[in-house]
Amino acid sequence: MEKKTVVVALGGNAILQRGQKGTFEEQLANVYHTCEQLADMVLSGKWRLVVTHGNGPQVGNILLQHDAAKHVVPPMPMDACGAESQGLIGYMIQQALHNILDRRGRGDIPVATVVTQVLVDKADPAFQNPTKPVGPFYREDEAKLLRDEKDWHVVEDAGRGWRRVVPSPDPKAIVEREAIRILVQNRAIVVASGGGGIPVVQEDGELKGVEAVIDKDLAGERLAEDVGAHVFLILTDVEKVKLNYGKPGERALDRMTAAEAKRYLSEGHFAKGSMEPKVKAAVRFVEAGGERAAIASLDQALAALEGQAGTQVVP
Repeated sequence: MEKKTVVVALGGNAILQRGQKGTFEEQLANVYHTCEQLADMVLSGKWRLVVTHGNGPQVGNILLQHDAAKHVVPPMPMDACGAESQGLIGYMIQQALHNILDRRGRGDIPVATVVTQVLVDKADPAFQNPTKPVGPFYREDEAKLLRDEKDWHVVEDAGRGWRRVVPSPDPKAIVEREAIRILVQNRAIVVASGGGGIPVVQEDGELKGVEAVIDKDLAGERLAEDVGAHVFLILTDVEKVKLNYGKPGERALDRMTAAEAKRYLSEGHFAKGSMEPKVKAAVRFVEAGGERAAIASLDQALAALEGQAGTQVVP
């Protein structure tokens, strides 16, 4: 039987649970729990696996560390901090997967993390309208000083303080897609495009990192297209997509077509920055030729992959 390729997009709960401090030990324990399910997918004999993941808390902590030590060590730009987080989380996932597979008698399956750049368009309207909050909170006077000194965009964030906001451009291509394809074709489990990837633009024929954050689900969809995946599986902390979420008439969806999903999007059923990009990513994937996408809870990963749980999105 010819194996199919699945790209699994891990939500933040796969690495850090609500209420945890975020120590390395806590995160590694969560990753081990997640990787037990990823190993089940591989050992079923049906799937080639590519994993992508969020990095919000991790890159936020890296930015805080750089800010706290800026008088001792020069801080790194945001694209470099994104690369740091890819290495950190990739290390945890690949070590956990290797150990689990080895314990189950399949330590011969290679696991590799690819530090991934994602191409965006310099002319993307997002660069003229930064909206994505990143990094620490500041007092108003600190934020405005940083705005003037570094040409940052800063906004007041829900009464909690002031924060920097950066663009969130649309992902156009995975720069390392050919390397990822070669690894997947040669039996490797690949961890790639972490945190939405490192955003880069083409400038004078060369790649250059930019201060931006790409939505991880939209970048995961681009990765799924670029590696020719059959299924795109988005794992989060809810069992299914719901209409009228948190309102009278709330209804969970077992299945929806791309056309139905687009109608629900236009009707405003899904929260921006939460379920909306997940549904958009699922629609893009099936409209680009993918067999199906699924949005499901982390603890139902294998059942959702087999089409028996979560919300299945079909052409």
